[in-house]
Amino acid sequence: MAEPTDTYSTAADDEVPDLLHSEEEEDDDEQWHCMEEDADGVSVSCLFCQRSFSSVPETFQHCQSEHGVDLLQLVTTHRLDEYGYIKMINYIRTAKCSGDSLAGLGGALPWDGDEYMKPALPDDPLLLIDLEDLIGGEMKLDAAPGGQVEGKDQTTALLRKAQQAEERAERSEEALARAMEDLHKLKVLAQGLVLSAGRAGPSCSGAVAELQEDEDEAYFSSYGHYSIHEEMLKDTVRTESYRDFIYGNPDVFKDKVVLDVGCGTGILSMFAARSGAKKVIAVDQSEIIYQAIDIVRSNQLENTITLIKGRIEDVDLPVEKVDIIISEWMGYFLLFESMLDSVLWARDRYLADGGLVFPDRCIISLAAVGDTEKHSDRIAFWDNVYGFKMECMKEVVIPEAVVEVLKPETVISEPAVIQVSKDTDSSTLTLTVVLNMI
Repeated sequence: MAEPTDTYSTAADDEVPDLLHSEEEEDDDEQWHCMEEDADGVSVSCLFCQRSFSSVPETFQHCQSEHGVDLLQLVTTHRLDEYGYIKMINYIRTAKCSGDSLAGLGGALPWDGDEYMKPALPDDPLLLIDLEDLIGGEMKLDAAPGGQVEGKDQTTALLRKAQQAEERAERSEEALARAMEDLHKLKVLAQGLVLSAGRAGPSCSGAVAELQEDEDEAYFSSYGHYSIHEEMLKDTVRTESYRDFIYGNPDVFKDKVVLDVGCGTGILSMFAARSGAKKVIAVDQSEIIYQAIDIVRSNQLENTITLIKGRIEDVDLPVEKVDIIISEWMGYFLLFESMLDSVLWARDRYLADGGLVFPDRCIISLAAVGDTEKHSDRIAFWDNVYGFKMECMKEVVIPEAVVEVLKPETVISEPAVIQVSKDTDSSTLTLTVVLNMI
């Protein structure tokens, strides 16, 4: 970011009302001048040795030439924001790590914890620089000692940081609105895929692989918001069924390499790790993967579980083959999410001979329901809306499926099994076979 102009500084000053002068104010001015004089003699300590330098740029150059650590490169490589940069500096000082230990960092960063927001060195000049200026190459060797901003420029810098924080908040709100819109798009898209699946020919390829870029983004963006994961975790029938199966079969998971496709918050991965899996690889394209990393660390399972962000079709796993694939791929009416395609792709690419896929069998059932209360609420409602007839709305309401928790007494028939899937770990089960079942 370019340095603020004098016009901007003057405008900022104009917003500050004139204050009455007093002896106390003069004392403050004298203290401020003393602080400015002290800044001229600031000492910047090296991150890796006992040497000190008169400026931040000089310290950065020393770290690169003497210790082989390019701090600017670390910032850009790991895409650190201001908070990430602060955490990195405090981590290096706290852990007293060597330059070599920073060279091979990958995946989760060791300074992600909030404890590294606390300065390891009081009044550390390395924490007072502007990160955007640092990346933009505007920090020169003739900069103020310690990289500090003095006088009015310091006020301007603080105003700029506040403005940046406000912009980040606005972007977060916009991202949330887009996520809600993407969720609606996903619903419409998946409905179309399910309704058209029965007409697919034998040449039908993967539904997920065929998604356009914007549709694919909408699919994964909808899973970046916490609400969908909260809904799934609170589905106790589903989650406890996975838990009881995995915990109840430790001999199946003990010392095995497990792949979790679409891991979400990582709940299935943690079940597998607790059941004795030697290694668990969890893959998810949505932004929830970053919360999953924190969750795994909070439960001290980071040595067993490796988390990878990306589509399973695009990422490179750290192993050639896995012994078990687990996934919570079932959507509404089983196939609503079209995620089975990715599970079958992972099976064909990574599953070792004799490997297992769970769940390995699924059933679709139908039952008749008679719920006069829900019928009145959704259908009969349109007969009289504030004294007006709106029966035509029934034509668009009735064909749309709804997801409901039913009272047992509303089920008025025995459930009828309309389809049973083949074993998902069998190579004979393909997406075409699944679509022909519908």
